[in-house]
Amino acid sequence: MSTPVRSEGWTVRPSFVPHGAVAPVTLLLDDEALTQLAGDPGVAWQTPWSELSNIQIVRFTRSLALFATAAGVRYCWRNPSRADFEALRTIVVAHGGVVARHRRRAGLYSVAVIVLIAALAGAIGSWIFHSSSGASEIAAARHVNLTLKDLPTGWFVAPSLDATPLTDGFPTPGSVDNLTKPTKKSKTAPVLTKIFANFADCLGVTPARDRVYGAAGQQPDYQVTSRVFASTSFGGIEALTTTQYYRTTSMVHRDTVEMTKKNFGSCFVTSNVAIDRALNNVRLPTTDVGVNFRPATFLRGWSRGGEAVLTLPNAGSSHLVLVEVTSGHYEVTLGVLVDKWPSSETFVSHLTSTVLSRMVSSTSKSV
Repeated sequence: MSTPVRSEGWTVRPSFVPHGAVAPVTLLLDDEALTQLAGDPGVAWQTPWSELSNIQIVRFTRSLALFATAAGVRYCWRNPSRADFEALRTIVVAHGGVVARHRRRAGLYSVAVIVLIAALAGAIGSWIFHSSSGASEIAAARHVNLTLKDLPTGWFVAPSLDATPLTDGFPTPGSVDNLTKPTKKSKTAPVLTKIFANFADCLGVTPARDRVYGAAGQQPDYQVTSRVFASTSFGGIEALTTTQYYRTTSMVHRDTVEMTKKNFGSCFVTSNVAIDRALNNVRLPTTDVGVNFRPATFLRGWSRGGEAVLTLPNAGSSHLVLVEVTSGHYEVTLGVLVDKWPSSETFVSHLTSTVLSRMVSSTSKSV
């Protein structure tokens, strides 16, 4: 039996009823339910643990956040104090919740994000710039990305503070990056150099000829990243996409040639597992831990992917699925973190078809 916990000083978003109080909030947690006292005087709402899903508690540098889904709505409670973290963690974990990680952005972490922004589907080697407002290209790239309307009932936009290992390998969710402007190159951390070299070796190319992480790569002009979307389906699933626009279709074609190698999917997902493990100070994988995954699509265009089990401290084990999709001027990275695989394989193929259908319907001309 868990010790009941009373924790004060919280705020909640959204409110439990339209125009309801969002502060001050006191949380009462016991073996039966999570109870919220909101407003002054407090109005109580009690929700049994059995009616809550995707429960996460996140400890930030100076604050706490608690997330849970009830009746299809994702709620976020925040507290500027971390004093009750240990007591809350114990009872949250006891009722099926997890301790999520806050993304760190210093040292290796910021370098990793900078590198991955360039390497998602294009690379870090060559930096090509030209002058253009890019408004039409950015709009087109945004149109290709997944949206909440593409997903079944019950999916929701994950709150911005909802820490997830999935986003470690992507630009900031919801961001738009203009990469036509000169950017100062950062020195690559030694652990990343090792990961990139291992990827090239896995793929059977030299780092100098590798177009994903190596010196032969090229920079897209623009990239747009979707929000993170989540659902309790398949035991818990998260998904997002990043669409990159390249100035010429020949640039996309050259990338596609390398990514067509038969073991690209397994090598690529292994490199991302390695990066996630490096960010968590966990030993890197010593072999190719991924499995190739080829989405079942019926449209013109190209797609390849890989799947691997990702196990991290305080986050448990999930299946990381990465799919690259190319057509015309576009390269798209689809990322999925899911508990149940391969039962979700058909659904991931459906997501791939959704973005591919928008890419092949583009009116952009080959150059």
